[in-house]
Amino acid sequence: MRLRIAIQKSGRLADASLELLKKCGITFAHSRDRLFSFGRTLPLDLLCVRDDDIPQLLQENACQLAIVGQNTVREFELENDNSPPLIEELRSLDFCHCRLSVAVPEKFDYRDATSLAGRKIATSYPATLRDFLSSRGVDAVPVRLSGSVEIAPQLGTADVIADLVSTGTTLKANHLREVETIRNVQAALYRNRCVLHDEGEALIDKLLKRIDGVQQAAESKYVMLHAPREAVERITRLLPGAESPTLLPLEGEPGRVALHAVCREAVFWDHIEELRDAGATAVLVLPIEKMLA
Repeated sequence: MRLRIAIQKSGRLADASLELLKKCGITFAHSRDRLFSFGRTLPLDLLCVRDDDIPQLLQENACQLAIVGQNTVREFELENDNSPPLIEELRSLDFCHCRLSVAVPEKFDYRDATSLAGRKIATSYPATLRDFLSSRGVDAVPVRLSGSVEIAPQLGTADVIADLVSTGTTLKANHLREVETIRNVQAALYRNRCVLHDEGEALIDKLLKRIDGVQQAAESKYVMLHAPREAVERITRLLPGAESPTLLPLEGEPGRVALHAVCREAVFWDHIEELRDAGATAVLVLPIEKMLA
């Protein structure tokens, strides 16, 4: 049994999705137009499509899995009145972080959401915006735009905007300021809720375990150091998120050991300096490419 996974066909989300699948050990034979790719290492084929089309493809079981922004799926759910609930989020993927925010011209007098009453708001996510306005008891006019939302106030087609923001640089370039966060979002892995044969469910389970391993490896570091044996307990307490370390005797140095440990949290310079002050020497911090719990 083969499954299909859909991703955005181009852009930052596409690149990050392909990199994740590559780290999961999945390689593809690409078609000439690169819209469909055959999975070589797992029975998982790739569809590269517009991100706005992905929720509908997932809903109709044209693909069984998808990597797409939470904002896109939420907009689809609201446009379809959250029914039928055939799309399930399996994992947030910790990349392509951004936020859907309200931004206003620099001289706009914004106090709270009630300042938007009666205003025209340009956005690519009108359903999400309506949901936000309804929750605040505000009656405004969403103006749907598929692109270049940030220039709408300058063109006079809207008073303010609601758009995705990551760094805020584009807003500043268009003399806008961010005033309200509607929703924080990131990329996520979704599935169609339809029940699959055992092979299909096993394949999804395998993919999830590999993704978990990649994410754990990204956050973890392998630390090696030398230390006096009497300092091992103190040093172990200083290692962030470390499990029980491995101790090895040092040739020709009685009373000193080599300590190896997996740290499940980031290791910063402050940690290394604390380790040195506790007696550690030759401290080496290495990235971990793959890890299974």
